[in-house]
Amino acid sequence: MFLFLVVAMVVVVAAVTLAVVGGGDDSGGALPEAAPQHLVDPLPASRPVGRADIEALRLPLAARGYRMADVDDVLGRVGAELAERDARIAELEAALAGVQAREVGGTGLFKDGPRTDAPGEEPQS
Repeated sequence: MFLFLVVAMVVVVAAVTLAVVGGGDDSGGALPEAAPQHLVDPLPASRPVGRADIEALRLPLAARGYRMADVDDVLGRVGAELAERDARIAELEAALAGVQAREVGGTGLFKDGPRTDAPGEEPQS
């Protein structure tokens, strides 16, 4: 009985090995080459990247995770756009601060000119 189980195990292992390696066809016994996956829907080049673009992005898989070149391209593009947006936000905040400073310290306080009456008197009409 033991000898029968050993022989059956050897036959099963040999059959699985031949099936994986492809022992009967003319491919030379090698596994078929799989075509590498590429990024199907890259980020749009004609407009800024939005939240929906990032959510819809699916990076292709490689043997050990994701394709490094595609990940580097996506991260570089997103980083550049974030830096551009940060610079634009800083520019707009500086412009807003300048406008607010002009309104507070400039001519905005005395549109009709300074008052000539004393603090306790009624204004003259």
